[in-house]
Amino acid sequence: MKLNERSLAFYATCDSPADNAGFLYKRGERHTAYHRRWFVLKGNMLFYFEERESREPVGVIVLEGCTVELCDSAEEFAFAIRFGGTKSRTYVLAAESQAAMESWVKSLSRASFDYMRLVVRELEKQLEEMRWGTASECGGCRQLPGSWKPKPSGPERSPERLPALPAILPKENGCAVWNNVPGVDRPPDTSICGGYDSEGSPRPPPLPPRRRASSSEAGSAGAAAAESLSTFCRLHERYGQEVARLRQDWLERRRGPRP
Repeated sequence: MKLNERSLAFYATCDSPADNAGFLYKRGERHTAYHRRWFVLKGNMLFYFEERESREPVGVIVLEGCTVELCDSAEEFAFAIRFGGTKSRTYVLAAESQAAMESWVKSLSRASFDYMRLVVRELEKQLEEMRWGTASECGGCRQLPGSWKPKPSGPERSPERLPALPAILPKENGCAVWNNVPGVDRPPDTSICGGYDSEGSPRPPPLPPRRRASSSEAGSAGAAAAESLSTFCRLHERYGQEVARLRQDWLERRRGPRP
């Protein structure tokens, strides 16, 4: 991976909020001695400086394809950043307290884009489940409590069967006769506005009335859309509280006394 040193130095020292910052003890690659360094975590990049007031970082660790785990070391509260591969380097760090170690392990474990991708997928899954649950609840509420009718205890009576219509309707003078069903007596129509015109030819059937959406159906659709929007807002607010809390902690540490 090719990185621009000037861009990295500007990004490490700019005023953008850091995900975590503090002093850690870093073990050298060749020598096993630990050196106290100032670490700054921004996104998936872990910068470390010789001093807190340094203007340029000594190095940077890109937290992709790695795991953060506790390790046994001479220093107390030690943990390691391990990368996959035989020739990959393992960074051994140590915090000054148990709380600081837990905070760093938690922050470093959540810094990679792979973790963010998993979080996004989980949020999408929860949102989809909440949408399905809201839709099922709205579907169950459409039936009013008073519309339920008990089934009769006695034997069910089969409804009277109507005479079946012929597969092909008979035609007279090229026009289908809809009420000319065999076995059904049709009363004579003596008026001109009946099924036959003045010349005795059958008239075509009237067009069915156009169905319009009722106000109750339109209201239920609008309520479902509003419920989905409010559900997403609650989910966004829930996971946004942790970001606000981390930012508040960072601001308090920044205003605190310098060592």
